[in-house]
Amino acid sequence: MNELDVVGVRVEMPSNQPIVLLREVGGDRYLPIWIGPGEATAIAFAQQGMAPPRPLTHDLFKDVLEAVGQELTEVRITDLRDGVFYAELVFASGVEVSARPSDAIALALRTGTPIYGSDGVLDDAGIAIPDEQEDEVEKFREFLDQISPEDFGTNSQ
Repeated sequence: MNELDVVGVRVEMPSNQPIVLLREVGGDRYLPIWIGPGEATAIAFAQQGMAPPRPLTHDLFKDVLEAVGQELTEVRITDLRDGVFYAELVFASGVEVSARPSDAIALALRTGTPIYGSDGVLDDAGIAIPDEQEDEVEKFREFLDQISPEDFGTNSQ
């Protein structure tokens, strides 16, 4: 397993499909995962430290975990089959729960939990961006700094 950082979310054109971009810590691979607009908003909210007036699903799940004394210790992106990514939530009690990577990432950002990607997933779907191409990644980061969850066209309830 390789630790991953969340670079951010963006909308892929021309499909208008949101993606979350993860970066391998201490490596040069990036992992793009296509996600839904609701999850894109949830991830963007967490990255920007925005608190909605009413808790979103991921905020509620975090609150429930705290209320029942369960600690989320790891999020693992474990597999890629037929174009679909799979993840696991790993709890301090040893319990592991299957999850969509987008939900797992949104929860990890809210709880400060590290995110890991399997070697197989990074080998299959990771994109190596050498240091000399870091300028392009920096431009992407600047773009991310200028977007807001509202750009994804979803309304929080």
